[in-house]
Amino acid sequence: MSYARKLSGGQRCRVLTHEIATGTATVVHVDDAVLFEAPNWTVDGRLVLNGDGLLWTMPADGSQPPRRVPLRGVPGLNNDHVLAPGHESIFLSADGGHIYRAPLAGGDAERVTSDDRMHFLHGVSPDASTLAYVGIENGRWDSGTLWTIPSDGGPSTPLTSGHGPDDGPEYTPDGQWIYFNTERFSTVPGHAQIARIRPDGSGMEQLTHDERVNWFPHPAPAGDRFVYLSFPPGTEGHPADLTVELRLVTGGDWSAPVTLAVLPGGQGTINVNSWSPDGSRFAYVDYPLS
Repeated sequence: MSYARKLSGGQRCRVLTHEIATGTATVVHVDDAVLFEAPNWTVDGRLVLNGDGLLWTMPADGSQPPRRVPLRGVPGLNNDHVLAPGHESIFLSADGGHIYRAPLAGGDAERVTSDDRMHFLHGVSPDASTLAYVGIENGRWDSGTLWTIPSDGGPSTPLTSGHGPDDGPEYTPDGQWIYFNTERFSTVPGHAQIARIRPDGSGMEQLTHDERVNWFPHPAPAGDRFVYLSFPPGTEGHPADLTVELRLVTGGDWSAPVTLAVLPGGQGTINVNSWSPDGSRFAYVDYPLS
């Protein structure tokens, strides 16, 4: 199964950066051919994206267009990819449901996972020893639960079980929490809310309590703020091509998020952490009709 998405007729994708201090959004790349998704931001000032099942990098200031990263030994990629600490390598989720590690400069990819479930990566621990992912059993998308696995492979450990589904597990910079979105607090399908859990599976806590459908919480490098994706009420899953919001939480007050942007997007907009290393900006993608 290929997860590579394509632009629809008359649609384009725009890669943007958002500056927190000024509220300014800057378009750094526009594309009418490749549907780019899910930026990461490297310590040397590049954005890492997926598109057409491939990995790409570009300067975060948009001074050059995206360039393909040549990888060997990995199937087509989806939009779940996370930089390893130091940013010399990257962990990738791919068609076939497995997680790989590869040099960010390009080269041979090495498979991390080996069991039969599907693995969708979202988090790397600060010491690079452990990955956090969503596990899907037997192709049942409503069965998603959170797991961890050593970053060099080995047996997986369940973090959550039972009713969910859960998605988007991401470590805080101090490694003390894993933030994620989940439907396990809802009485109706959909209605995902932001929650957190300790890396040992204890202390689960719901953080958002509103009518919107909230996905993909991303901590800033200092751990003092989060940006997340918010869908309209009644949305099931995290589909593409809706009017969505990017929301900011500062100082741990999840009851008072600030809407930073309203945009055409959803799937692919900000699936993975895209904060700049200094925490002053983050990157995202929208998909307007041209």
